[in-house]
Amino acid sequence: MKTDIHVAHSPDSDDAFMFYALATHKIDTGELNYIHLLNDIETLNKKALAEEYEVSAVSFHAYAYLAEKYALLSCGASMGNNYGPIVVSGKPIQPQALAEKVVAIPGALTTAFLALRLFAPDVKSEIVPFDRILEDVQKGKYEAGLLIHEGQLTYREMGLHKVLDLGEWWLEKTQLPLPLGGNVIKRSLGQSLMEQISTDIRKSIQYGLDHREEAIDYAIQFSRGLDMQKADRFIGMYVNELTLDYGENGREAVRRLLSEAYEQKIIPKKVPLDFV
Repeated sequence: MKTDIHVAHSPDSDDAFMFYALATHKIDTGELNYIHLLNDIETLNKKALAEEYEVSAVSFHAYAYLAEKYALLSCGASMGNNYGPIVVSGKPIQPQALAEKVVAIPGALTTAFLALRLFAPDVKSEIVPFDRILEDVQKGKYEAGLLIHEGQLTYREMGLHKVLDLGEWWLEKTQLPLPLGGNVIKRSLGQSLMEQISTDIRKSIQYGLDHREEAIDYAIQFSRGLDMQKADRFIGMYVNELTLDYGENGREAVRRLLSEAYEQKIIPKKVPLDFV
């Protein structure tokens, strides 16, 4: 009798690439049967707060409220190394002017919004489904919008202007990559099972990197209109050696992000970090 493990992640090409081998049974997972559930990142954050799944992708911003119940897996992180969520506008505006604008954001618990608040603490925001932000900014409903996912590569085609790349800003400020999302696992599973699941997910990521073409072929169906070249580029941005393991640089990046968020009173308490 196999044990079911529910793994929740976003329906994005980078996550699809990461979990390709697990979802299509390319690797032997022994007594564990992985059930994949797909949701946008803000929904995943909320479901993790309700402790719905054994394993979930979450925003690092949300992890500040999850650390008691969930540990971070040492693989599966998405980090932007000198790139990250982008603020765009219909008309050219200066980054400093964002403090006076209402920015359409993809969710209050996204790391993109946390980074934006670190840059512009007084920014006003309105939550809009992530896949509607480009259109709403183009139509002039909002002066600016915060883009996660594929919009980072396609906004120019819609005639929009880059105001600020938060990954570039963060690297300049800290010399570190900007940690956006990671995989978390329920502490109640116990150390041995947590480690086994971590090993399976790492194997899945490695399989995708080793069989890039077939993994991209699978992931492209989740890429919401990107062509092969852009899908490949997007996956390369967020699935790389830091995804296999944070390394010291990646761990320091998460520590720094959450300690700055605490110092600026964006999150209520210091977050202990331990990686499985």
